Amino acid sequence: MDELSAEARILAAIRAIPRGQVAGYGEVARRAGLPGRARLVARILSGNADTALPWHRVLRSDGRIALPENSRGWHEQVQRLRAEGVRVERGRVRVAKPAADLDAALWGPRR
Repeated sequence: MDELSAEARILAAIRAIPRGQVAGYGEVARRAGLPGRARLVARILSGNADTALPWHRVLRSDGRIALPENSRGWHEQVQRLRAEGVRVERGRVRVAKPAADLDAALWGPRR
């Protein structure tokens, strides 16, 4: 892995979440090469002032919005997600579990 700081790797992972998609804090940490550092992702997001960062695409692992329900930020996150075509119901987005790797995605157990 290159010499980017943990913060820079986390911000890059957040910027890489495509429009209309979401990722959990833990998933962002894993994508940044920092597995198990979900709280670090939350801390970096809470102190970030970059208005272009798609912070609204980061949710709890169960798809819930982490901000206090009915707060200004909660409503803004819901609005931004819906503007991107994400279905939000009662503060939750249905998220699919990512496959552990390509082999698991292609050859995992049949459902």
